[in-house]
This record gives sequence, C-alpha cells and structure tokens, in this order.
Amino acid sequence: MKISKVANSTARRIFRLCQTDGKLDEAKLLKAIRKVAADKPRDYRGILSALKRLVRLELERRHVVVESATDLDTASRERVTAGLAAKYGSDLTYEYRVNSELLGGLKVRVGNDVFDGSVKGRLDRLSQVF
Repeated sequence: MKISKVANSTARRIFRLCQTDGKLDEAKLLKAIRKVAADKPRDYRGILSALKRLVRLELERRHVVVESATDLDTASRERVTAGLAAKYGSDLTYEYRVNSELLGGLKVRVGNDVFDGSVKGRLDRLSQVF
C-alpha cells in the first residue's frame, strides 16, 4: 500500500506528540491510535500504517542483540549492559545469542549500529586487506 505524503507527515507528527522526554509513551500512543481510528480522517489507513512503521523502527532501534562464541556469564552481561546504557540510554531490550562461528569476542547490534569485536570479524577484515 502506497502511503501519501500527507499521511506520512501526519503520522510523524502524531509519533512526535506521543513521546515524553525522547521516549515513546505507550499510553499516549494508544490514545492517539484510538482517536484516529474513531474519527477516521482522510487516508486514516495510511496514517495508521505509517504510524505502525515508525513504532516498529523505534522498537528496533531500542533492541540489542549480543552474539558471542560461548554463553556469557553474569558479570560479562552486566559490563555489556552498563556500557550500552551509558551510550544509548537505559531503556534497551537485550537478546543474547551464542554463535560458535565467531570463534571469540562479541558482536553487538543496536538498531542499525553494529560493533564487531569478534575474532571472525577481525580475520575477515585482515583477509580483505590482502
């Protein structure tokens, strides 16, 4: 479904209004969605679709995936959490995965940012240099 420019700009405006201190307020968002669905302004389906996309992108931006070669102990997880909280804020969700292909080190993905400190990543970068 193609979304019009007006619907996109309206959805962005609603999305900005649903934020409190730079964080998405779920109560405000739910109230805004109910208001749009009840009033049914022109192209309300496009507005709701664009709003859904913005919320999905915001949730992905606040989600952290940490990959390691072995399972991390509690102290290592706390160090990773503390470091990322200092850089991105404390309202992140974490997912820890074990990926034996990494050989060692960590690969951290926060939204679109990727920090690759794994042995496999270093070897791949070294092979590209040659």
